[in-house]
Amino acid sequence: MKTFLISALALTAGLGVGPGRAADFDLNALIEAAKAEPPLTVYDSTGKITEMADAFAAKYGLQATGTKTKATAQLETIIREVQSGNVQTDVSFISDVPAAMGQLLPGDFAESWLPPDLAADISPEAQNPLLIVSSPNVLTYNTKLFDKCPITNIWQLTEPEWKGKVSMQDPLGKPSYTDWFNQMRSHADDRIAAAYEAKYGKKLDAAAASATEAFVAALAANGPLLTDSDSAAAEAVAAPGQTQPFVGLVSAAKFRDNDGAGFTLGLCDGVDPIIGFSNATVGLIVKGTDSPNAAKLFVHYAMTAEGIAPQAEDGKLSSNKTVGLPADEPSGVGAHLDEVLPYDPSTGVEDWDTRQDWQDLWRLNYKR
Repeated sequence: MKTFLISALALTAGLGVGPGRAADFDLNALIEAAKAEPPLTVYDSTGKITEMADAFAAKYGLQATGTKTKATAQLETIIREVQSGNVQTDVSFISDVPAAMGQLLPGDFAESWLPPDLAADISPEAQNPLLIVSSPNVLTYNTKLFDKCPITNIWQLTEPEWKGKVSMQDPLGKPSYTDWFNQMRSHADDRIAAAYEAKYGKKLDAAAASATEAFVAALAANGPLLTDSDSAAAEAVAAPGQTQPFVGLVSAAKFRDNDGAGFTLGLCDGVDPIIGFSNATVGLIVKGTDSPNAAKLFVHYAMTAEGIAPQAEDGKLSSNKTVGLPADEPSGVGAHLDEVLPYDPSTGVEDWDTRQDWQDLWRLNYKR
């Protein structure tokens, strides 16, 4: 009886693999179908997913559990569960779009679902697969040591003045950084080349395979301080008592430490040609879930201002164009989003395929 009820209501809601038409979508029918299903389990790489799941459950009268889990663990869990036919995960928000596009989607382990009634408000490039949020990683400085950002051009990070004074996560352990390298080469290489010419008054050596590869090699050779977390990278820049001048590349979410831990992080705006990059999170529904309607309802909820509010507080930007960042978001990145390289999933599979190449380039050139 339960199976029949879910199927009938899902048909009423006009649900399917594709996004469907907004005119055929019935949110109320989806809610009723979700209420007939087992409790929902949702994973994300941020602890804010617990708050989101609790608010979702309270809003719709459902049971939902949100759990913070690293992207790599989510990937492994989904593949193992689907292969074994024992699916426990319903929704997965994975902050590794290339891995999702390179493994989960083509392997039929999960699917992307676009809420039909919200499609017009979601950027076309973020629809397939559906990107829930983009997380800006930005250049930062210590406001106690500098009146303004001490660099104005990204190539300065490769100069002797900043040798060993750039803090960032290790690209050999953080795939989003090798993805950033490939995104720069794919979508902003001309801007990286132009910034070099603007800084040094000459064109980049024609022998370089690309401006991005030349930049990455030079940055690695300048011995940046590599960390295993954004927290450590932010600490090197602006922890209380820090007297050494560092420039860091960290998540905008770390700016909450300015109040919480007494940090003095400042946003580097106006750096030619970019002040950082965005790392996107893809929303997936696991194949074989026994709560398909509740899963779709949660994805729908996450694409609204109410649903994504806990993450927006950390500077994470919804792919829904009608949803902005809070006025009191601590980093101030909302006023500088045009200076942040956005994540473009059109080359997501290439990002996945070239990770090893970028790691090799980094490994060969890195010096301390």
